[in-house]
Amino acid sequence: MHQPEKEKLIHKFTSRGTQILLDINSGTVFEIDAVTDAVLDQYCRRSKAEIIAYYKDKYAAAEVDEAWEEIADWERQGLLFTTDVLADTYNPAGEPVVKALCLHVAHDCNLRCRYCFADAGEYMGKREIMPPAVAKAAIDFVLTSSHGRKYIEVDFFGGEPLLNLGVVKDTVAYARALAGDHGKEFRFTLTTNAVLLTEAVRNYLRENNISVVLSLDGRPEVNDRTRVFPGGQGSYATILPNIRAMIELLNNEGYYVRGTYTRWNADFTNDVVHLADLGFKHISVEPVVADSAAPYALTSDLLPALEREYDRLTDIYLERFAAGTPFNFFHFNINTDNGPCLPKRLTGCGAGYEYLAVTPTGDLYPCHQFVGRTEYRMGSVFTGIERPELSRTFRQAHIYSKPQCRECWARFFCSGGCHANAVAFGGDLLIPYELACALEKKRVECALYIDVRKRATAGNK
Repeated sequence: MHQPEKEKLIHKFTSRGTQILLDINSGTVFEIDAVTDAVLDQYCRRSKAEIIAYYKDKYAAAEVDEAWEEIADWERQGLLFTTDVLADTYNPAGEPVVKALCLHVAHDCNLRCRYCFADAGEYMGKREIMPPAVAKAAIDFVLTSSHGRKYIEVDFFGGEPLLNLGVVKDTVAYARALAGDHGKEFRFTLTTNAVLLTEAVRNYLRENNISVVLSLDGRPEVNDRTRVFPGGQGSYATILPNIRAMIELLNNEGYYVRGTYTRWNADFTNDVVHLADLGFKHISVEPVVADSAAPYALTSDLLPALEREYDRLTDIYLERFAAGTPFNFFHFNINTDNGPCLPKRLTGCGAGYEYLAVTPTGDLYPCHQFVGRTEYRMGSVFTGIERPELSRTFRQAHIYSKPQCRECWARFFCSGGCHANAVAFGGDLLIPYELACALEKKRVECALYIDVRKRATAGNK
């Protein structure tokens, strides 16, 4: 029986002459040849005999027969044309469990980054730091709201969290003092611009096993065009020694160097290479999210150039991997054998019900990018969730409730995209940001190509 609708269950693409097949629902990835690629185009529409006849002037009958049998065998094994059994039935059940907090210990910053979504730390409000009482109440809140979950993640955020280092230290000590009695374990991260990352601070972070996200945009001229001090001078020369010293202390593990690329450095591969050449192993360079009127904004006219740039980065990534000098690029991290758990694949970061942001006054928001938008205030660490309906709205904003996502081959990799970007650009949680979607699809194809090439290399050894 012909089943053309089955074609929607797979995604085929070619990268650098390599033909790749993805089974969308299982995540199984195959490298295929030209004959298999051609047979797949007709497999769901014609019988084997009809396909042999269809390609009689292009491929030998034995070649088509072999390709058809291989595809049929994959299907029999449950590796190809698998269905999504949850598509029409998924409904998050049970009580939400808060697993992570983003503690805004400082709504203030010692830099004035030109693209800052947080309004230089003010979040459309005023400059302030979090008092110890609010931080402790936040820990009390998450200990209760995490229910039976053992591991709790806390990210110290800003602004610049090192402007309030005392509260960071107090919070870590307080959380760990209570963790054992509650059967919990805290995992801490601190996101910093590295200006105040002194030797004493570095030692404290390492001794307390706090992971770090270190902000640096890449080449000096790129970083210093956007990441500037209040007087306008660039920050590269100030922060690079601190970042290098931190990474050396961590033995090159337990961190990410995180940059942002804009229209001004659409050749961002050069910035990733610059960071790798500095000896940094764990790198994340993210596209800026900004109103199209901003001079540094990424717009759809740049998409072809940005896609070529990801291809160029992929080639360099594989070259360095083959040479024994690899680096880890965040967006190329795809595990096709044991990917994210099912809820993560369907809902993403969990903003609004699993992951919450806490302001210096203790207000709760769905995530750090919603802070300051008062219509998204959810409650307080002192009073708990006051708007459960808002939490339910975020919980229901999964891939099956987003029309574009239901039909997208990459839905299980991006999990529906960023809620904050959807609201900012589409005005609706259920309408993903189009440019971000296009970039994510390209990054996923690059990551799948990398996975295929690595497996091929391993198989040849």
